[in-house]
Amino acid sequence: MNSPPNPLTRRTLLRASVLGAAALGTTGCSVIGTGLANTQLDPGTVSFWNLFGGGDGVRMQQMLDGYRKANPGTTLEAVTLTWGNPYYTKLSLSTVGDQPPHVAVSHLTRATTLVQGDLLQELKPEDLERHGMSPDKFNRRAWEAGLVDGKIYAIPIDTHPWVLFYNRDICGKAGLLDGDGNLKEIKGPDAFADALTKVKGVTGKFGATHGMNSDTATPWRFFNTLHSQLGGEVLADNGRRIVLDDAKATQVLDYMRSLTVEKQLIASGVDYQAAIALFAEGQAGMHLNGEWEITTFQTAKMNFGMTLVPNIFGGEYKVHADSHTLVLPVRPDQDRATLDRSLGFIKSMLDQSLTWAQGGHVPSWQPFAASEEFRKLTPQSNYAAAADAASYDPPGWYSGSGSNFEIVMGSAIGAVEAGQMSVSAALSQIRSKLQVHADTAPPV
Repeated sequence: MNSPPNPLTRRTLLRASVLGAAALGTTGCSVIGTGLANTQLDPGTVSFWNLFGGGDGVRMQQMLDGYRKANPGTTLEAVTLTWGNPYYTKLSLSTVGDQPPHVAVSHLTRATTLVQGDLLQELKPEDLERHGMSPDKFNRRAWEAGLVDGKIYAIPIDTHPWVLFYNRDICGKAGLLDGDGNLKEIKGPDAFADALTKVKGVTGKFGATHGMNSDTATPWRFFNTLHSQLGGEVLADNGRRIVLDDAKATQVLDYMRSLTVEKQLIASGVDYQAAIALFAEGQAGMHLNGEWEITTFQTAKMNFGMTLVPNIFGGEYKVHADSHTLVLPVRPDQDRATLDRSLGFIKSMLDQSLTWAQGGHVPSWQPFAASEEFRKLTPQSNYAAAADAASYDPPGWYSGSGSNFEIVMGSAIGAVEAGQMSVSAALSQIRSKLQVHADTAPPV
């Protein structure tokens, strides 16, 4: 039987809603206006959207300049938009409006939802091969986690894991360093608490810090690391079922609370910037965060190191992480020449993996990740194994970096760590709020 001429998809439904809003004059979004106006870029142009700020933004600009220098005949139009939900909303709506960028950044944990909304182009192996990109040249964990029904839609450029920063001067006085000045292995809940106790004995303040107050992402990352080490899961069936195990979640939350409220080893109730400041000022000897803050502590000229977050609950090692990927939004004017320019741009970004790795990220591009050049890059290579142990946010339309899922999880977890909510109340809140999202149909 022949298919109908205009099959109804999530994308066509979203386009209808956007067009309707535009007709009513209610969009208020320049991106949508540009898309609906069907403005055209000059031939030979590559347009690129990203969401990088801070040190990442500086390094990405260096990479973009590198592309421009190597491709003088191609115009590159790069736009940086607000991180998180605002970015993904604009990317989705610009694609529905038939005026997306040629290439865009997507967190790996967000890409699947974009695919399910019919917003991303499938990347054919033969096209990738033409540009020297094949599956065996990427970190296997990141590559396989980005596949949707076995098909390729996203090219991972990194894995950015949660790591443990440590002040070498303080940890040395606490007797926690080996002969090379690196942090000795810490394994098990008691060993981690003991290490924090020794550090606190040196600082007189705290053993460690991480963002907590008004910071939903960081508490979730800590919880996800420990919960994954126990083999715990939160969502199933693409977010339609809540499968949180109360026993495992309680074990993790009780432990996190013991470090903050009861033993006061981790500063309780501080926000993201305050947690960084306390570590930079020497009021804590350890700091839990994403590796992207390497630039902050280098700028502060600290004597610091970075290593894997300890395997606190044993079993198979897991640690929270995500990956930045490069994707090609669906375009009405896609042809072979446009595709090749876009893939050539992606390959240029991979070829500049050293610049990106200097910002802390673990490179996915194996020709560089397996090189002597990267092995000599420290402290980055010290935690490179995290890429193989990445615990990504669970699939679901409301999940992924900067998502409603992280807000729900992190707000309850952070409240437990700050002593503002009991563990049982937090689990009840998590279940009820996640269920609302699980029962809601995906918007795209």
